[in-house]
Amino acid sequence: MPVATSTARPGGRSARVRAAVHRAVQEFLAGNPAETMTLPLIAGRAGVHPTTLYRKWGTVADLMADVASSRFSGDIVVPDTGSLREDLRRWARDVATDLADPDVLAVMRAAIGSGPQGGCACTADRHAQLTAILDRERARGGTAPETAHAADVLLGPLYYRAIFAGQPADPSWTEELVDALLK
Repeated sequence: MPVATSTARPGGRSARVRAAVHRAVQEFLAGNPAETMTLPLIAGRAGVHPTTLYRKWGTVADLMADVASSRFSGDIVVPDTGSLREDLRRWARDVATDLADPDVLAVMRAAIGSGPQGGCACTADRHAQLTAILDRERARGGTAPETAHAADVLLGPLYYRAIFAGQPADPSWTEELVDALLK
C-alpha cells in the first residue's frame, strides 16, 4: 500500500522567505524610522518580489504583527522555583532584560505603531507565560491573582518604562512590582 506524503514543506521556500522578510524588517528598523517602512522596500531588502509580501501579509501592520508575534514567542522560559513570588521575580527580571534590548524595542515600537494587532502580538506570549505561572501556583494549592490584574501591575510598568520612558528596569524595582502585586 502506498504511503501518503504531506504536501507541507517545513523549512521550504515559504519558511526561507518568511525568515528573509523578518530579518529585513529587523535590519530596516535598526536604522530607520518605522513610519518609512513599506512592503516594496522590505521586499527589496529581503530579495523577494513585492507581490509576495502583499499576498502573504497584505499590509505593513499585518507584517509587523507577524514579526512581533514571532519575536516575542517562546524567548523567555517560565521559571518554576516552587514559590510564586520567586517565579514572578525571575520572570519579571527576564522580561525587563528583554525589553532593554534596543532591537527588541525597535520591533515593539513599530508593531505597536502599526495598529492594535501589533500591540497584541507584543504581549500575547507574555500573558500566556504569566497565566502559566499563576495557574501552576493554583495547582499547587496556593492563591494567585488573575492574569489581567497581574499583567496590569507587572507588564504595564515594565512596558511603559521601556517603550515610553526609555528607562532600564532595575532588578530591585521589578521585585517591588512583584511585591506590590502579591500584597
